[in-house]
Amino acid sequence: MTFIAKPRLHHPALQTNAVGYTRRDYEGRISTLCAGCGHDSISAAIIQACFELNIEPHHVAKLSGIGCSSKTPDYFLGASHGFNTVHGRMPSVLTGANLANRDLLYLGVSGDGDSASIGLSQFANAMRRGVCMAYIVENNGVYGLTKGQFSATADRGSKSKKGAINSESPVDLVSLALQMGATYVARSFSGDKDQLVPLIKGAMAHGGAALIDVISPCVTFNNHGGSTKSYDYVRQHNEAVSRIDFVPPGQEITTTYAPGQVVQVQQHDGTVLHLRKLCADYDPTDRYAAMNYLQQHAASGEIVTGLVYIDAQATDLHTALNTCSTPLNRLNASVLNPGSAALDKVNAALR
Repeated sequence: MTFIAKPRLHHPALQTNAVGYTRRDYEGRISTLCAGCGHDSISAAIIQACFELNIEPHHVAKLSGIGCSSKTPDYFLGASHGFNTVHGRMPSVLTGANLANRDLLYLGVSGDGDSASIGLSQFANAMRRGVCMAYIVENNGVYGLTKGQFSATADRGSKSKKGAINSESPVDLVSLALQMGATYVARSFSGDKDQLVPLIKGAMAHGGAALIDVISPCVTFNNHGGSTKSYDYVRQHNEAVSRIDFVPPGQEITTTYAPGQVVQVQQHDGTVLHLRKLCADYDPTDRYAAMNYLQQHAASGEIVTGLVYIDAQATDLHTALNTCSTPLNRLNASVLNPGSAALDKVNAALR
C-alpha cells in the first residue's frame, strides 16, 4: 500500500495558536479511507480540538487497535507518539504506557469491533481502573475491513449489505462505561462538528477515564439484498471474468441542531438516526440519572448526544496506586533499587 504524505510547506499567513502551531501542524498523512467516511470527520475534529487547546503534538501519545477506526491515528497528529496494537488490546498497552510516563496526554482511538467484541473486557477494565485518557470509539456498527459483518454495537433488527437481519442485542458502550466508573462519558455524531470538537477538548482536559462514543456512518456497506443495482445481484447475473469492486465516493453527512432538539439524520444506506441533543439544563453529574435517561430515550429509538456524565472530582490510576510524581520511566537505578536494608524494612512490615 502506498502512503502519500501531505506537503510540509505552509502558507505564511496561516493562523497560529498560543504555542506557535498552525492547524496544518496537527494533521497527518492523507487518508486512505473511503470518501465520505465519518471517521475522517472525527480526525478533523481531533485536529481542531488539539489546535484550539494549544497542545504540543510531541506531548501526545495516540494508541489504537485494529480496524478502519484504528487506521485513523495516521491521519492526525503526525508529530506525536503513536502505537498500533493488536486487535482489542489497545487499553492494556495504553495503561502500561500511562503508568510509565504520566506526563504525556493519552488518546485512545478504537472502533466498535475493537472495543465491543474482542476488546470488551479490556475496555471495561480501563474504565474501571480510571486510566487517565481520552478514549474515542468510532462506532459504525460493522466490521469495515472484513466486508461489513455486524459488530457488537449493531442494533437488533438492522439489515446488512447482504440483507441479513441482526437478531442480537447491541452492546451500549456508553452505558457500560457509566457502570464501570468512567468519570467523563459522552456520545456524539461524526457529522456534528460543533458538538464533537468541544466534547473532545473536554475529554482531553478531563484528568480521568473519559469516553466519547461517536456514531460514524460507513459509506461502503450500504448495498442491501433485493436491489437490482447491488454488487451481489450484478455478480449473480453477469458472467464476469474477474471480481472487481468499485466503491463510489460518498458525501459526508453533517447536521446541526439546538440543545434539547431531536433531529433525524438519514445515512447512506437509507436508515435514519434519531439524535437527541441534551438540554442546556441537563445535569451531567448524576451517574444513575444519566443511565436512566439513556435507557428512556433508547426505548423511544433516540440516540442521546452530548456530555452524558462527568465527575468533577475524578481521580486516575496514579492516584489509586499512589505512584510518585516523577514518571516511572525517568527513575534511575538508585531509586528503583534502594538496597537490601530497604527491602528488609518492607519485608518486616509484611510479617
